[in-house]
Amino acid sequence: MKQTSSSLKDTISRIMKPESNVDTSQVKGNVSPEVKHALLSSLVQPSHALRSTGKPFRGFKAEFVSRMQLAEASVLSKAEEPEQLEGRTVFEVIVDEDMFNDFGTMHGGCLAMIIDICSSMPVYVLGASTSAYGVFGIQQSLNIVYHSPAVQGDKLRIVSTTLTLGSRACPGRCEVWNVTRHRLVASAVHTNMVPSKPKVSESAKL
Repeated sequence: MKQTSSSLKDTISRIMKPESNVDTSQVKGNVSPEVKHALLSSLVQPSHALRSTGKPFRGFKAEFVSRMQLAEASVLSKAEEPEQLEGRTVFEVIVDEDMFNDFGTMHGGCLAMIIDICSSMPVYVLGASTSAYGVFGIQQSLNIVYHSPAVQGDKLRIVSTTLTLGSRACPGRCEVWNVTRHRLVASAVHTNMVPSKPKVSESAKL
């Protein structure tokens, strides 16, 4: 999953300038309203014109992201090592029929995409809260175990935490819980990478 330097700059620019109409009052957690604001703004997916047709387009990712609700954003002491901190985010989403596979349950690819989106959020939370500089990484690896199916109307709770926050690699965990049926839907271990700055060519220096 690669991201070009120009799109990365656009993303960071948009995160640093959150949407003014985003409401953080319903988001739990101990991080600042500014950090919560930035997370919610990252979910705003404006439409753009397709180069091929000129028609407005938001994409399938935007359709699912628009339904996700940020419930919590926190920085906490690790239970195993209280002197170490972890970023934690909790998102909620209702399963709908356009997320289905052929068997009428939530498609694993759809769930993987949601985990991919959510897993970068605690990386930003921890960085922005501890060093005043947060950045959304890009997924380097994602290992998912599917435990149980989810069907239409089920409410899912996606809990993501950081393991460590390195200069480049930021591993973490994610658990997807079915709030409606009180069972684990999926668990994941992932590694987000902070992209390196693009090298400046000799001609660009001149």
